[in-house]
Amino acid sequence: MHVEEILKRIILKERRVKAQMEISEGAHFDLYKLLSPKQPLLRAQLKTLGRLLCFSRAFVGLSKTTTWYQYGFVQPQGPKANILVSGNEIRQFARFMMEKLNVSHAPPPLGEEYILVFSRTQNRLILNEAELLLALAQEFQMKTVTVSLEDHAFADVVRLVSNASMLVSMHGAQLVTALFLPRGAAVVELFPYAVNPDHYTPYKTLATLPGMDLQYIAWRNVMPENTVTHPERPWDQGGITHLDRAEQARILQSREVPRHLCCRNPEWLFRIYQDTKVDIPSLIQTIRRVVKGRPGPRKQKWTVGLYPGKVREARCQASVQGASEARLTVSWQIPWNLKYLKVREVKYEVWLQEQGENTYVPYILGLQNHTFTENIKPFTTYLVWVRCIFNKTLLGPFADVLVCNT
Repeated sequence: MHVEEILKRIILKERRVKAQMEISEGAHFDLYKLLSPKQPLLRAQLKTLGRLLCFSRAFVGLSKTTTWYQYGFVQPQGPKANILVSGNEIRQFARFMMEKLNVSHAPPPLGEEYILVFSRTQNRLILNEAELLLALAQEFQMKTVTVSLEDHAFADVVRLVSNASMLVSMHGAQLVTALFLPRGAAVVELFPYAVNPDHYTPYKTLATLPGMDLQYIAWRNVMPENTVTHPERPWDQGGITHLDRAEQARILQSREVPRHLCCRNPEWLFRIYQDTKVDIPSLIQTIRRVVKGRPGPRKQKWTVGLYPGKVREARCQASVQGASEARLTVSWQIPWNLKYLKVREVKYEVWLQEQGENTYVPYILGLQNHTFTENIKPFTTYLVWVRCIFNKTLLGPFADVLVCNT
């Protein structure tokens, strides 16, 4: 997932985006206006501006620098192998959006903290929502509030999330708003029957990025009697009546959706669009394994550390030893702020990736230079990332990627 993709995932469906680009502004065009000092152009408007257009700056596609998840187009979905973004950049984006939306950063007054529950009105319903709200209020001695993307303006959603002590929601795109939660808050993600939380982790990955400082809890319905399915619906809303009877029977009897590719797997769609009666005792027990007292930043002791800056002047130099051997030497200078801080331990993390490959090799080093020889091929291009780590847990941002040719 990419931070520039957040607005689309929260508010827009793919077909609506396409319609906006080609026909009209649409209901949420104001969100696009927040990202540019100039009026965004629709595709249809380009025809009126002449045959030749000059853009001072152009970005095509999405930068992978701020991507933390892959959605399973080639292999089953999961966190990206080389996540370059941290919670620091995500929170900077959140602050930018809150300022543009005129949402205050001020926390709620002491004693007015609340748990926020996302309410869905069309599918993936929480069937005992009122009972759940009451149980959460009683257990944590806090007010419970509901919010809905269908009924609330986006700015109001951000305002409510940014002051919540806990966010509770069924699995879904609305959970990306967790990036607006205050540090120390809890994210509780609910999964329908037969959906394994370990296989669908975009929001867990977001919540646990270094620097996000959120508590993450996943709860899964394991009781088939607590689910309501909708086999009669259209296929893209989880219906399965278009399948042959044997396949329908197999899906109905299955206890867990197997790993799959995006995005038309009928068993996945059938299960993810179920409605769920939440087993409240098991949910409370699951939350309590992580949240010991009252949730929220006021009751949590969070250590705030100064993070390292980017390493400076990163360079690489290659030498070929023969037809089958090569060396790659990478060096860099310390972050600008290291000399001003008292730090117990300084390490450097280096990632090496052969261009065109999906995986990388990480190294933890104590010095500011290293010569790599293992698995380094002659006449090959390597991508190299370097960052500084303070005291094993404070991760700095990666320096700009090095492109190194042996």
